[in-house]
Amino acid sequence: MKIITYLAKLGELTLKGSNLKEFEMRLIENARLSLETVEAKISLRAGRMYIDCPESSCDAVEWTLNHLIGITGWAKTIVCEKSIESIKEVVMKLAIDEKEKGAKSFKIETKRADKSFPLNAYEVCCKAAEDVFEKKILTVDVKKPDTIIWIEIRERCFIYSYASVGHRGLPVGTSSRGLLLLSGGIDSPVAGYRMMRRGMKIDCCYFHAYPYTSDEAQKKVEELAKIIAMYGVKTNINIIPFTEVQMKIKQTCANVKSASGFPANSYTTLLLRMCMMKCASILAKHIKCKCLVTGESLGQVASQTIENMNVTESACDLPLLRPCVGLDKEEIVDTAKFIGTYETSILPYEDCCVLFSPKHPILRATHEDAWDLYNSMNIDNLIQEAFEKREVKTFSTRNYVAENFSKTN
Repeated sequence: MKIITYLAKLGELTLKGSNLKEFEMRLIENARLSLETVEAKISLRAGRMYIDCPESSCDAVEWTLNHLIGITGWAKTIVCEKSIESIKEVVMKLAIDEKEKGAKSFKIETKRADKSFPLNAYEVCCKAAEDVFEKKILTVDVKKPDTIIWIEIRERCFIYSYASVGHRGLPVGTSSRGLLLLSGGIDSPVAGYRMMRRGMKIDCCYFHAYPYTSDEAQKKVEELAKIIAMYGVKTNINIIPFTEVQMKIKQTCANVKSASGFPANSYTTLLLRMCMMKCASILAKHIKCKCLVTGESLGQVASQTIENMNVTESACDLPLLRPCVGLDKEEIVDTAKFIGTYETSILPYEDCCVLFSPKHPILRATHEDAWDLYNSMNIDNLIQEAFEKREVKTFSTRNYVAENFSKTN
């Protein structure tokens, strides 16, 4: 049985000190959990992670590496003996393959981690390129080559001509656990992804207001949670029924003015977000999350002015992280497209915030007005009931691989 070796380069985690081992083990464990249902052997040595697998597992391994946070890149390698003759033979094969794909020029990059190898890195580059150049397979261009052939001389010799870019960051699970308030929009999945790249394990909550929001809207958010799980190894989504809470807000604010004279109706979105923060805080403590995460971006909509965000934050007693706060919409959309959530996020199923938005929302709310209105609702019991009626669904990379890639016998 032919065994294929994949090489993944570790990133930021290699800068760690005495706790480096903890980060490395978490990275290996994340890869192992994803590949649990296929045949693959994972190891880590000297800043490189290796996955050895039969050809039947290659699709699963490549999918996993494309979604694994904590590596800067990966490559499917050819492993050969540590001799210049074997290296030249593999380099020639790869050069011919690259020429058939349209390449005309090349260069060689060598990393000589095994210092006992008789040639230094420069000498390896020169010797390995000789036959390719002399036989006019490809020309040498060290500045702007059409292709690069990498040689890594370690305990074995690894050679490859194509490297995929990784997601970088820290392995998921090394920076505690956060609860993402996941809506059906573009921003919140991006916020979750950005926190996962900082090593945070993410669980999700979604506030559903049936029948004012449709089952399709819920399925849309579940699909977003499933995509998030592809990068986060495993994600639980808590679906919280919030219809009664929203109706209470709407009834309380009808034909009422705040203490400062603004129509209470202009506060409905802000009051809803305060209730969400209250409920999310209860849930976060219950499942041992250390913070809340939202997709808010400063100034993007009325509820995201600095004054309104301050009021929103005052309703939770855990740290509130906003990883998208300084990004513009184009930056957020670019990330959403990159991680694969964009097409799902723009499906035309509105979430509860949109459907209950006032015509003229308050732009610069005060704590006094917001909390006076909140306290007048006597709504905490409804929030607690909504939390208790939540439905939990789980998505994981393990299940995705099991469903989409055949198990090796």
